[in-house]
Amino acid sequence: MQITKALHYKIVNFGKQTFLPGELQFPLIIILLYLKSLSMSHKLDRNSFGDPANEDNLMSIEEAHTLLNEWVPNERLRLHMKQVAAVMKAWAMEKENADEQTALKWELAGLLHDADWEKYPDDHCRIIIEELEKRNIDPVVIHCIASHGPGYFGVEPNNTMDKMIYAFDELSGFVHAAALIRPTRYEGLEVKSVLKRLKSPAFAAQVSREDINDAISRINTSLEEIIQFIIDHQKDVN
Repeated sequence: MQITKALHYKIVNFGKQTFLPGELQFPLIIILLYLKSLSMSHKLDRNSFGDPANEDNLMSIEEAHTLLNEWVPNERLRLHMKQVAAVMKAWAMEKENADEQTALKWELAGLLHDADWEKYPDDHCRIIIEELEKRNIDPVVIHCIASHGPGYFGVEPNNTMDKMIYAFDELSGFVHAAALIRPTRYEGLEVKSVLKRLKSPAFAAQVSREDINDAISRINTSLEEIIQFIIDHQKDVN
């Protein structure tokens, strides 16, 4: 998270309103800005999550949806997580030949990866991780959630499941945005149309193209194939 312009000016004005000599105001302002940036950081400052003894200990999809409904009032945000869950589960089953238990891990990670974003934006990812650790959930699921934004949380994706949630997260939302501006929504949506939108910085500007490129560079699948997979598997999620 970056310091907003409004917050920047508040800190600068505070520095100017002190009784320090002018030559000392600037260093104070720099220190305040640095300390504020640290307090707003999403870095998790750890790479180990959960207890290995809890391997294969999972909540049911029904329990996950209950948690989601309690923590996420925003229907659009819930839809995003349901869509990521759908593509994660589909990829696990179709591309990784995952069994039911493994596919559930992928689905749960997708469903809960942003569960704390709306209520706890300043502690995003940290809160849901702590909640899942309290519930003794499989560390693989927790690590996957922790690694869905390595640039933000400081946790590197270390397996296929981690890498795919990183790739799907931004692209799922982007594909959905591209569908929403069409009269027929997902029907007839083509990969080339999505790629064209990706080249336009003004469209869905909040979606990081840098993160998308980084995520795709970590997997052995093309951007085009990932986009088509998302279109095919999230179009009917509601």
